[in-house]
Amino acid sequence: MHTVVMDAEMMRRALTRIAHEIIERHRGQCVFVGVRTRGVDLARRTAAIIARSEGIVIPVCALDVRMYRDDIAGQAQEVPRTSAGHLSLLLPIKDQTVMVFDDVLYTGRTVRAALDAIIAHGRPQAIQLSVLIDRGHRELPIRADFVGKNIPTAKTDAVEVCVQEVDGIDEVRVIKGVGS
Repeated sequence: MHTVVMDAEMMRRALTRIAHEIIERHRGQCVFVGVRTRGVDLARRTAAIIARSEGIVIPVCALDVRMYRDDIAGQAQEVPRTSAGHLSLLLPIKDQTVMVFDDVLYTGRTVRAALDAIIAHGRPQAIQLSVLIDRGHRELPIRADFVGKNIPTAKTDAVEVCVQEVDGIDEVRVIKGVGS
């Protein structure tokens, strides 16, 4: 049993708002890095909104953070630690503002892994975070710079972000009592 807390139109509006906030703060002078899997689609959509509204093309690349996780046993041995294996498109990030996109901000461990992976690839001028959903329950001192929606949840709840590109539907669901 799940509750839909964000439908396709709400997701579109949230990403449009985030896109305009990024334009206001950075004038499009940044690089988007989407955390696989759904963060990549959110980054691409936000870049497309900026391209349509402002005519600014923002480079987007995908980031796989599995080998940088500290909370998933055995992952480090499965995938070799080479920066080329983590960024699907090797964009120059030295002295750039890097905007990390993820679907859900929860404990902060995925973001910490993304920070490690990005810094292993180069030294950006700044790194900022954009998330569609912030559900709280941080274990690390990490906060998002751009948030689509804050959703209070219990630790035992699960938040599932579905995107058309992967799941065939755009919506965010809260599933009660299935998590740790």
